[in-house]
Amino acid sequence: MQSITPSNIDLKSLMRTASPPGLGMNHHRFGPSRVLIQCISRFDSANVNANASAASGGHVGGARYEWQSSCAILASKVVSQQPDKEKNGGIADGMTAVNGHPTLDLVPVKEAKSPAALPKPLSIADLSPAPMHGSLLRVAYQGVPGAYSEAAAGKAYPNCEAIPCDQFEVAFQAVELWIADRAVLPVENSLGGSIHRNYDLLLRHRLHIVGEVQLPVHHCLLALPGVRKEYLTRVISHPQALSQCEHTLTKMGLNVAREAVDDTAGAAEYIAMNNLRDTAAIASARAAELYGLQILADGIQDDSGNVTRFVMLAREPIIPRTDRPFKTSIVFAHDKGTSVLFKVLSAFAFRNISLTKIESRPHRNRPIRLVDDANVGTAKHFEYMFYIDFEASMAEVRAQNALAEVQEFTSFLRVLGSYPMDMTPWDCPSRAQE
Repeated sequence: MQSITPSNIDLKSLMRTASPPGLGMNHHRFGPSRVLIQCISRFDSANVNANASAASGGHVGGARYEWQSSCAILASKVVSQQPDKEKNGGIADGMTAVNGHPTLDLVPVKEAKSPAALPKPLSIADLSPAPMHGSLLRVAYQGVPGAYSEAAAGKAYPNCEAIPCDQFEVAFQAVELWIADRAVLPVENSLGGSIHRNYDLLLRHRLHIVGEVQLPVHHCLLALPGVRKEYLTRVISHPQALSQCEHTLTKMGLNVAREAVDDTAGAAEYIAMNNLRDTAAIASARAAELYGLQILADGIQDDSGNVTRFVMLAREPIIPRTDRPFKTSIVFAHDKGTSVLFKVLSAFAFRNISLTKIESRPHRNRPIRLVDDANVGTAKHFEYMFYIDFEASMAEVRAQNALAEVQEFTSFLRVLGSYPMDMTPWDCPSRAQE
């Protein structure tokens, strides 16, 4: 058996020469740098003495171990690749097993993966944003099915999955915790005014306004089937709905108790579940259909031009544009109180930017400001946060310059969102025109 030491290994000459007697050496070349080397030792009892004496002076075992050790060193310098026939479980031609065991591969070769199992690169479709039409979006709203907020969510995002929430703050948290993708919440009504709770929550949470939707409100008086108006002793609904129908209820002769609940559709559900035959609810026609109630009176709002404005909230803002009408909402405050309000309004008036809303809310962290005067004593002033909506996109230079000037006069300024205006036409004539 021929002995090979690391010092005299020559890969090229070894690949060209034949294997020593009694040893099988098979190699497979796949390319300039990919070679598989397999070493098999055969034990020939007939020629063992002669081969042993010629190769190593009678030390058969020692020469064999030296040969395997040299092959291992040689194989460590070569990139091994499993040949095709070895992948099929066969043994190379001209090779036998060692002591009845399968062929010994000095370097284990892993089976290559099929192209279908490899990861695919990202395409432009993988990077595209969520569909603007609302398909497959989860939208949170306050109330139960049949609420006006559910209708607003469906108008803002058709084909969306509407998620009801029992409180306004739960809807905010649903988006922040990735339970929902969007939230649609009311902020003002043409008859009832602003919904202050949501203005406070806009400041408390870090969601962004990404759109608005205006929904005409059509109130109905609902009761259980067979109940007449003369049998009613109370009317329940959301406080805004009660205030929007106050005069109409009086004209109908319903001098009954009026109780506020969390939402309009919830009032209808409460009557149906408790079988209250002396109670009516102010809600939508869809709520009557969902909860099996009859409509005693249709269109009972005091003004048929009753519209509620909803805002659409998301975790990330949208990119403002200039190719369509945009609206921007901000909130600000100042250490010196309301005296700075005139300067702020002048920044918009100077640039011909129209304001669509201005709302003041108490400054919760510092509701009262004390002013000491040596002549008149100490004066107490209320501190306010101011919410402003104006018709301009943050992509416009005039809006950027206006906010840069506003920032000089205020101690706190935050952009709640710059978003497309709802330009959907709707026809709600007032009662004066009817």
